[in-house]
Amino acid sequence: MLAFTVRRLGQMLPTMVGVVLLLFGLFNWVGGDPAYLLAGKMADADAIAAIRRQLGVDQPYYVQLWIFMKQVATLDFGLSWATGEPVSALIASRLGPSLAILAPLTVLETVLGVALALAVAFRRGTLTDRALMLACTVGMSISILVYIIVFQYGLAYRLGWFPVQGWGGWRYAVLPVLIGLAVSLAPTLRLFRSFVLDEAGQDYVRTARAKGLSERRVLWVHVLRNAAIPILTHVMANLPALLIGAFLLERFFGIPGIGREVILAVERSDFPVIKAITVYVAAATMVFNLLADLLYQAVDPRVRLA
Repeated sequence: MLAFTVRRLGQMLPTMVGVVLLLFGLFNWVGGDPAYLLAGKMADADAIAAIRRQLGVDQPYYVQLWIFMKQVATLDFGLSWATGEPVSALIASRLGPSLAILAPLTVLETVLGVALALAVAFRRGTLTDRALMLACTVGMSISILVYIIVFQYGLAYRLGWFPVQGWGGWRYAVLPVLIGLAVSLAPTLRLFRSFVLDEAGQDYVRTARAKGLSERRVLWVHVLRNAAIPILTHVMANLPALLIGAFLLERFFGIPGIGREVILAVERSDFPVIKAITVYVAAATMVFNLLADLLYQAVDPRVRLA
């Protein structure tokens, strides 16, 4: 396992270099001149030149690339062009509210998805199974905007159970978590159900049933253990989303999280913030993929890391 981990960490370095080069090329050759965006339509040539000097974009490309690579290596992306705050401090201050929503949402979605998938698989083909799948299809067909409006109006405005907007503690996180769960549980349940049913049709399941094991034990012990690998893959692939937050939820509820900050950065053409978040998400994706590979062997000792 140690050799595998060291080898994978070594593979991350050229991958991150590729991400940095791609990101640098997109922002310098496709994204346009940030000085024109920040100066406004009425700025003269002298003002634009001054902004270019201030931002450092008047230097040769190889100098800008070297500066960017040092920023990635030190995780110091300079100052935000819009607010003047250090980018690292800005992201750190926005990460807490995003995690307060997405961490419990991820846990609830996974636990409920697995439990309901096993329950549905236990009653496969029954009226309960078909009704639940129909409800999932209907739920997936409704836009998240409808959920936000209905939940805000009904549970927050009319009943007063939760704050309508703002941020100031766990009470402000409950309603966004409920909305996120209502939106994400249906596709998660359908996906996990397919994983469970794929395993339920294998030969080892028929052997376990032939030995006289109860259906409940077959599902919870044998089927779940083998279905855990694709479920784990799905969960670990979604974990980097914790770093970028829930865009619409944070925007509609006025939550000062990463997702809302990303939207503001795009609207303001705040390239340092966008670059920093992109690099963080890329690094987190590689790290979580490595953790997923290591957890495979913990879930199923038959897996060999090569």
